[in-house]
Amino acid sequence: MQYSKFLRYVGPISGFGNKRTKDILKINPTLPFQRKEAEERKICIYDYDTNCFEEKELQSVEETFSFIGNDHITWINIDGLRKQEVETICEHFKVHPLLIEDILSVNQRPKMDEEDGILYCLLNMLYYDDAAQTIEQEQISIVLGQGFVITFQDDNDKDVFNPIREKLKVNASRLRQYKADYLCYSMLDLIVDNYFVVMEKLGERIENLEEEIIQNSEKQSLGDISQLRKELIILKRNIIPVRDLISSLMRSDSELLDKKIIKYFKDIYDHIVQAYDLSENYRDIMINMHDLYINNVNLKMNEAMKVMAIVTCLLAPATVIGGIFGMNFVRIPLLHNKWGFFISVALMLLIPLWMLRMFKKKGWF
Repeated sequence: MQYSKFLRYVGPISGFGNKRTKDILKINPTLPFQRKEAEERKICIYDYDTNCFEEKELQSVEETFSFIGNDHITWINIDGLRKQEVETICEHFKVHPLLIEDILSVNQRPKMDEEDGILYCLLNMLYYDDAAQTIEQEQISIVLGQGFVITFQDDNDKDVFNPIREKLKVNASRLRQYKADYLCYSMLDLIVDNYFVVMEKLGERIENLEEEIIQNSEKQSLGDISQLRKELIILKRNIIPVRDLISSLMRSDSELLDKKIIKYFKDIYDHIVQAYDLSENYRDIMINMHDLYINNVNLKMNEAMKVMAIVTCLLAPATVIGGIFGMNFVRIPLLHNKWGFFISVALMLLIPLWMLRMFKKKGWF
């Protein structure tokens, strides 16, 4: 509130508006969720071991049932969620009903659960929309079971798992040598690493905005600062719970996680802690940038006030001289002198020039 007295000078802020604020504040886990059924749905299956690899696109969830129990590692990826299909595949793989609710939920906080021999991770994949200049998020659910991983995503057009798909095609890749827990680790690692891609984009915007504010603080700059601070809220809302998620995996005693693989989660934990520290740095920079903007506005106002004060001082001699000779007295020096007018005008010009020289000498401008 200490800056409120300055805000009246910047006028109304146009730009981002209140839509992003509503997106941030509208989450209420106590209300029943209403997920729309996906119009398009895509089911891909990746079945592999050290010697063979098979990739297929299936038409129904029932076709996935035959891939389990063949001593291979199976990754089932479902893009586009439909309630009946999710319930069907989860019931077949003995996924707890509470976890099914989480899969079908929206705007959930990232978390890790373990129920009935199933390890479940829920988090968001982050993307940066260059056109809208916003951070977009897509909820993903990862179900880890004995010999299989099932992933549920909303968007069937994009994810961050293409490097995994490419590695699975290579016979000598580490993914092909390990079990399903390493596949789960690889997915979480890619999701977290993609956070840095988003943060790099956000960092570029912060750097450009800082240069813009230093060179010329405009009304729109305050709107840009507000927008970036909202994007940082979205970022931190995802990073902090994921840190807890990875920490829970590191402490887990689940038989689904080999002790050798748990060590790999330490690397993800280090990355997510680094991302959190970086987000805190971004937050501090934004606070300093807001102070810089207010200081620039204040400086501009002071410069304007100084110019007006100098102009007022320079006009004061002319005002005094004109007032003296404008008084209604019979006897005024030089009033009837033929050079009186020229002398008074000369004084009106010479005195301000002398004042300008004195102001310059004292370094007032």
